[in-house]
Amino acid sequence: MIYIDASVFVFAALNTKNAGDEARSLLRDVQTGKLEATSSALTFVELVWAVKRNRTSEDAIASGEAFLNMPRLRLVDVDGNILARALALMRKYRLDPRDSIHAASALTEGAELIISTDKHFDKIREIRRRGISGK
Repeated sequence: MIYIDASVFVFAALNTKNAGDEARSLLRDVQTGKLEATSSALTFVELVWAVKRNRTSEDAIASGEAFLNMPRLRLVDVDGNILARALALMRKYRLDPRDSIHAASALTEGAELIISTDKHFDKIREIRRRGISGK
């Protein structure tokens, strides 16, 4: 199982170059069942905000709908248990709150790998990170 960070969805929505192509390919592999993947409900917020900031509100809504309707993507609810685990990760690794929530979500779901362009995840010994397009 892999965990897909918000950065991958943002690249898929906004980047027309190699990183965007790679992100879209990864998401297609999830949709077709080639990869088993999960992400956090927090990803929805980050994706919609990034698309709205760089495009239009309509594009942001369409991206949010696509995320929510993505076949075979398991969503992790951000509940008290996730937040408590996120706080522990913040203390241990000095991560920011959003990265801590993503990491806590990944670890709670038993993900072996987090796909993200965010190198802050490299600090976390409990999970490995792989980037897209060399990031």
